[in-house]
Amino acid sequence: MKLVIVGGVAGGASAAARARRLSETAEIILFERGPDVSFANCGLPYYVGGEIANRDKLLVTTPERLRSWFRLDVRTRSSVEAIDPAGRTVTVRDLESGREYTETYDRLILAPGAAPLRPPIPGIDLPGVMTLRNLQDVDAIKAAVDGGARRVVVVGAGFIGLELVENLVRREVTTTLVELQDQVLPPLDRELTTPILEALRSRGVTVRLSQSADRIEAGPGELSVQLTSGERIAADLVILGVGVRPENALAKNAGLAVGPRGGIQVNEHLQTAVPEIYAVGDAIEVLDFVTGLPTQTPLAGPANRQGRIAADHIFGREARFRGTQGTAIVGVFQLTAAMTGASEKLLLRIGRPFRKVYVHPAHHAGYYPGAEGMTLKLTFDPETGRLFGAQGVGGAGVDKRIDVLATAIQAGMTVFDLEELELAYAPQYGSAKDPVNMAGFVASGVLRGDHPQWDVEAVLSEPLASRPLLLDVRTPQEFSQGRLPDAVNIPIAELRQRLNELPRDRRIAAYCQVGQRGYLATRVLLQAGFNAANLGGGYRTYRQFFPDAR
Repeated sequence: MKLVIVGGVAGGASAAARARRLSETAEIILFERGPDVSFANCGLPYYVGGEIANRDKLLVTTPERLRSWFRLDVRTRSSVEAIDPAGRTVTVRDLESGREYTETYDRLILAPGAAPLRPPIPGIDLPGVMTLRNLQDVDAIKAAVDGGARRVVVVGAGFIGLELVENLVRREVTTTLVELQDQVLPPLDRELTTPILEALRSRGVTVRLSQSADRIEAGPGELSVQLTSGERIAADLVILGVGVRPENALAKNAGLAVGPRGGIQVNEHLQTAVPEIYAVGDAIEVLDFVTGLPTQTPLAGPANRQGRIAADHIFGREARFRGTQGTAIVGVFQLTAAMTGASEKLLLRIGRPFRKVYVHPAHHAGYYPGAEGMTLKLTFDPETGRLFGAQGVGGAGVDKRIDVLATAIQAGMTVFDLEELELAYAPQYGSAKDPVNMAGFVASGVLRGDHPQWDVEAVLSEPLASRPLLLDVRTPQEFSQGRLPDAVNIPIAELRQRLNELPRDRRIAAYCQVGQRGYLATRVLLQAGFNAANLGGGYRTYRQFFPDAR
């Protein structure tokens, strides 16, 4: 068996190492266009900020180690220029010498990755306009900051963009963040990103939403970024982080099928339209585990698993890629935002019926010092309760809960199963009713009818004349510090005695700070004959939807 792999980093390097573990006799050649065969893409922003001080720590492995440990034929600075599927050969150009040659293969794995998008903005090729994909890019960005760049514009508020912003602020760089969407972190639902936006602004980051760079111009000793709004921002450095596109030219020129967004199409074994050719990583189109629809997910975790699965299948194992659910996480200052599975915006886009709930628990027992709050959101099937997706934002513990919920999605669990999960509890780690259990309790109550719930944004979008009465059951002090428009206040402790003050010919939406007292009020009202429901997630969720409300 002669196996040729095009591209290293996550998918290609993982496939090469796995292939050697499965076969000591196979000839394995790994071609990598750059000088580094495998490095930690996700760690690059932290090298800029100094959190990772030693550049060598970014090297996951080296060509020398792959050669000595795995007896691989690793050829860096080697660009595969063409594939001949019929002849099972690849044409390779040595970037050092310029020499071209052909190499035969029995099986071929493509792991070319994805390249940063460079939109057709006038001035995008000016010196000082950069992207971040590899170690050479990070070297250039860090050298600019080390050399005195003190004003940086980051275009794109996705995961990498936010990590760059955090690390630039750590370096005391004046930073402006520009995002075309009306929110930061576009993969998340908008209301979950409100705390992140507030954290950015509190750290002095200038955020420009619903805008993009219209042109970049060079002036005396500086760059000028003109936004679509007409605003001009002076900068020493501009970093583009507006997304990536699959590196698919090699596959397309070889006649392999690609999807509408450019991802190389593969089957469950990660084979392309030519069975001897496999493809893995950021360049491929796969199935979404939740929706069953084609998607592209440029994440290191799936890429590593795909490399392993492709190698397994090549060497005779019945390995299948089950699809991706887009589990991702980012840290922004002291906050964490994470997601897994289908977001509300995705479910709306594909027309899939769903319900959603919000909970706002602490990450461990409230009586133990240091408890930090979080928001968890679940989306789920309105009939079966099957979990579709989850998102979280907050302090400590968000990562743990998203990982539990990601596992639940893979296992096909329902919100009823979340009620029964037995999770580790000690006061410094969690609560007897873990946040995951709490989310399950609320969602299950909605489906059972024990906890009828209305969504705050839906209620407030109704005409005022037909809108439910908004009943705030918090204390008068809480009510005075902020409330929903036109709400009336009857504290939960007084509700039973003041039911006569409420109309029986009008719907009533009860709410509190996070939902617990609103739930209790809903139960009281329902059993007293009122048409009532809890306002999902309470006042805190309202403020996440409407952060500028007073």
